[in-house]
This record gives sequence, C-alpha cells and structure tokens, in this order.
Amino acid sequence: MGETLVFLGLLVFAAHFFSMIFSKKKVSDVLLLMIIGIIIGPLLKLVSPADFGRVGEVFTTITLVVILFEGALDISITDLQKSWKTIVRLTVANIILTIAIASVVCILFSLSIINSFIIGCALSGTAAAVVIPMTNYLKIGNDTKTALVLEAALSDVICIVTTLALIDAAKLNAGLDIAKIAGNILASFVIATIIGIASALVWASLLEKIRKLRNSMFLTPAYLFFIYGIVELMGFSGAIAVLVFGITITNMEHFYFKFLARFQRNKENLKLNEHEESFIGEIVFFLKTLFFVYIGLSITFDNFTSMIIGVVITLLLLVERISVAKYCSPKSANSFDKSIIATMIPKGLATAVMASIPEQLGLAQGEMIKNIAFSVVFFSILLCSIAVFLIDNVAWVRRFFHLIVGNKGKKSV
Repeated sequence: MGETLVFLGLLVFAAHFFSMIFSKKKVSDVLLLMIIGIIIGPLLKLVSPADFGRVGEVFTTITLVVILFEGALDISITDLQKSWKTIVRLTVANIILTIAIASVVCILFSLSIINSFIIGCALSGTAAAVVIPMTNYLKIGNDTKTALVLEAALSDVICIVTTLALIDAAKLNAGLDIAKIAGNILASFVIATIIGIASALVWASLLEKIRKLRNSMFLTPAYLFFIYGIVELMGFSGAIAVLVFGITITNMEHFYFKFLARFQRNKENLKLNEHEESFIGEIVFFLKTLFFVYIGLSITFDNFTSMIIGVVITLLLLVERISVAKYCSPKSANSFDKSIIATMIPKGLATAVMASIPEQLGLAQGEMIKNIAFSVVFFSILLCSIAVFLIDNVAWVRRFFHLIVGNKGKKSV
C-alpha cells in the first residue's frame, strides 16, 4: 500500500510537470502519461488491467463523464448555432471514411467481413479525453474548438451504437438491420438531449440553495453521474445527456424560462460560478492523469500482426483526416485551425471499451479485434501528439500542412 501511495503522489507531480511541458512545447501530456502506463504494464509487468477488476471500468466511465462536462462548459450556444452544419459535415464525413478505411484494411489482413466492420465502427469515435484538453491548450478559433469538442462527443455515441449493433449481428449470426441501427442512433440523440436540457433546468433552479450546504462542491459531479447512469439504464446515450447538460447550464441566458424566475432572479446564479468550474477542472486533471496511465498499461505488444495493422490504419486515418479538414472545416478556420483538425485522429475510451466486448463474449477473432483496436489507440494518440507538436513548433511542417489543407489566414500568436 505504501508503494502505491508513493506512486500516486509522484504521478500527480509528474502530471503537473507534463502539463507545463504541453503548455510551453505542445508535447502532449497524454502521450507521456500513456508511456508511463506502458512501462509499468506491458514492459515491466508490474500491474495489469485485471488487477483493477470492475473498478477499472467504472473509473474510465467516470473520467469520460467529467471530461465531457468540462468541455461543454466552454461551448457557446451562439457559436453552436453558427457551426452546427459544419459539425454534422465534419462528424459524418470522418465516421464514414474511418469505417471504410479500417474495414478494408482488416479484410485485406484476412479478418471476416463482420469483424472488420466491428473494428471500423469501434474506431469511428474520436477520443474526447484527448481532443478536449488539446483544444484548451492550442490557440484555435472558437468555431474550430466547438466543432472538435462536439465531434468527439457525437462520434463516440455513434461508435458505441453501431458497434453494439454489429456485435449483436455477429453473435446471432444474423444480417444487419440498417433501419434499426439508424433508429437507435436517432432515438439516443433525441431522448438524451431532452433529458440533458430538463436536468440542467432542474439543477439551475436549485443551485443557489445547494451552495448554502456544506461541502456542496461534489454535488454537481454527483448529479452528473446520476444523470449519466439513468440515461444509460434507459438504453440511450449518457454521454450526450451529460454534454447537453453542460451546454445548457453554461448558456442559461438562452433557457431563462419564466418559471426559473421564481427560484433565482439573477441569471448569473443559474450557472456554475468560477470556484465550481475550477473545482471541476481539478477533478478532470486528476482523473485524466490516472485514465491515460490506465490506457497505457492496457495496451498489448505481443501480437506483431495486430501492431502492423494498427500502424497501417493509423497512417491512413491521418491521410483521410487531412482531406476532411480541407473540405469540412468551419468557414472561419484559418490554415492553422485546419492543420489541427487534420491531426485530430486519436482514439480512446469508447474504442477500448467497444473493442473489448467481442473477446468477452467469446466471438471468433475477438482477441484480434481488441489487439488491433488497442494498437490504433496508442499509435493514433502518438501520431496526433507528434503532429500537433511539429505544426506548432516547426515552421516547415506548419507550412507543409498549410499548403495541403488550404492556405487561409495565419497562425494565431
């Protein structure tokens, strides 16, 4: 136990140091944390994901919830109204191309068609836990930031729904019902959005009274977990509900209905205050630190074929993403913004969870599915981190990306 506490203490200090490096040099703190996980896990065999049992699964879900909520607090309804077409175009184009590329590569490496599409769908989500911290450190436009944050949230939901549908088809050896899959996705978005807005209105009306309670800072995160859990139990997207909750409560001037005046006359009291947002930020920092170490120790390097497939898919995803950035970026995005969009290929929690299910169910090639997906998680975060660093710090790399995505505007200083 003593060694564990020493390690946790050192890890938090290291995370602050890595964060400082990221803010100054744009060397991703996420990548460095994953490397620590790889060292203590696959390399030295000091710890494995199995040692965490169910706690590991719960921990990763909690991390996703809090990170999505913090990201939503920076989203303006005004910016969203201007950017929704871009967000849909960016998300849909990237998902379709990702599924197509990953599926074709896996088929060429002798995976079955259904399992190849399972991998493609599992990889279609963009890691919010990577993208959101990246956007906070980089000097990109508000439209670009909003598009990337919402793309990460929406693509994760589509990733989960489509992958589960394909796994069910593989498990039952049945054909795919495209209409059913599309209906499930639409229902998940609509119901989760309604619940997210309603939950935010309820919480906003109670905030002033809640602040009078002792130790009340933890109540907002607790409420988030409650909302996420209820929506997931209903069979809809808890991630979207949390995201919509955060967007609503940080834009209450757009949701100031008459009944709210009974509870709070000052509109500012309907939002989280500076101390509450700072507290959420501290929680995110700690959970993100542990989460990416956990992802690092979950990666396996003992299957050479899966590693090769992972590298090939990751490189092709970068090529695909450059095209998406060139043609689907926000109109206000300059060349630097488009270059950053072009590098946002990291895969994370949703991919790791979805790719683990086939093996747990005992499906054919289940272990291969997991190994390939985990390989892409590592290499995509590695490539994203290196590309962001080079674009931000190396002039000729920046000029090269500006040339291929379209030279518009200049990098913010």
